[in-house]
Amino acid sequence: MTVFFKNEANDSILKAFEAEMKTSKFVKTSVFVTKEQAAKQHIEDIGEDFMAFLGTNPLENSFDIHLNAAYIVNDSIQKIDARLRKNEMVSDIGYDKVLVNLVNDNIQKVSMWILIVSGFLALVAVLLINSSMRLAIYSNRFIIKTMQMVGATKSFIRKPFIWRSIKLGIIGSVLAVLALIGVLFYLDANYPDLGIGDDHLMVGLVLLAVIVVGIFITWFSTFFATQRFLNLRTDDLY
Repeated sequence: MTVFFKNEANDSILKAFEAEMKTSKFVKTSVFVTKEQAAKQHIEDIGEDFMAFLGTNPLENSFDIHLNAAYIVNDSIQKIDARLRKNEMVSDIGYDKVLVNLVNDNIQKVSMWILIVSGFLALVAVLLINSSMRLAIYSNRFIIKTMQMVGATKSFIRKPFIWRSIKLGIIGSVLAVLALIGVLFYLDANYPDLGIGDDHLMVGLVLLAVIVVGIFITWFSTFFATQRFLNLRTDDLY
């Protein structure tokens, strides 16, 4: 978003606006561009000195404002536009409305498909983990029933199986976290404009959630698998 100022705007007005931008939540970065700098850039772009033809510099001082990702939606941009236009020294505000609409529409479509695919893959992962835990317990069903017949309590029998599954869950979760960290570093190095690694708190919460969920799934599957065989009659084991 580019905010143009009238020629009557003095240095104090421009500095006050710059200070306001630095404290605004919707602003990621803001750069002040003088009309001389804008003219120089324009000459480089068109390859011709337009000021020699016009005899003056018609451009204005401006601020190039980069918005935070959360505010790059139509409603938010319109509110920001209306707020900035309240400044009497602002002559015009420019941004690509068509591009904003296109980006928002595409993000919604892509996000929906990513959600569907991620949900399907998560369901497959849970089913695979659950099946693996059940098979591991199934192979030890006679040991479980033997321990139960000699007087071992259900909690005592479940304990080693649950601890083993938790260890497997931790190992799997750590490997998944390392893989995610590798992907994040790759994206951050090759696509720095995405700013994926900027929100350290969110990244940390996601990685922590992966570990917690990995441990919980293995514990949950093992607990109910052992409980099932503990409640079976001896004849049903066959």
